[in-house]
Amino acid sequence: MRNDYVEAVRSVIGLIPAAHVLSYADVAEILSSGGPRQVGTVLSRHGDGLPWWRVVRAGGEPPRGHGQRAWAHYLSEGTPVSGEPDDDGAGYRVRIGAARWFPSETDWTVFESLRTALGARGQELSAGRDEVEA
Repeated sequence: MRNDYVEAVRSVIGLIPAAHVLSYADVAEILSSGGPRQVGTVLSRHGDGLPWWRVVRAGGEPPRGHGQRAWAHYLSEGTPVSGEPDDDGAGYRVRIGAARWFPSETDWTVFESLRTALGARGQELSAGRDEVEA
């Protein structure tokens, strides 16, 4: 996975404030690059030091296999949830409609620079491919 994409995903996730969430797809859409699986891969391989619990599945489910750990974060931050965790850490959801983060204009400026950098890198790679094929 490209380092610039990894750093862009990490930058977006690092900005999500306490008690708020984005879905994996939201992060990809903000960057206009990749998709939910790529965002999940970045978190699983390069998520150290990030508030990983603030990125949830589209239905509000916590990250797979981390429901119990995420629950503690949601409670301490006051994240809106419904239900209670079962023994496996499932059985609850973040109320994504109430918890979804809506970035500020300043945040969108940061995102735009990340998208521009990713787009420029993608154009460089495409240009290099075109030169090889010619």
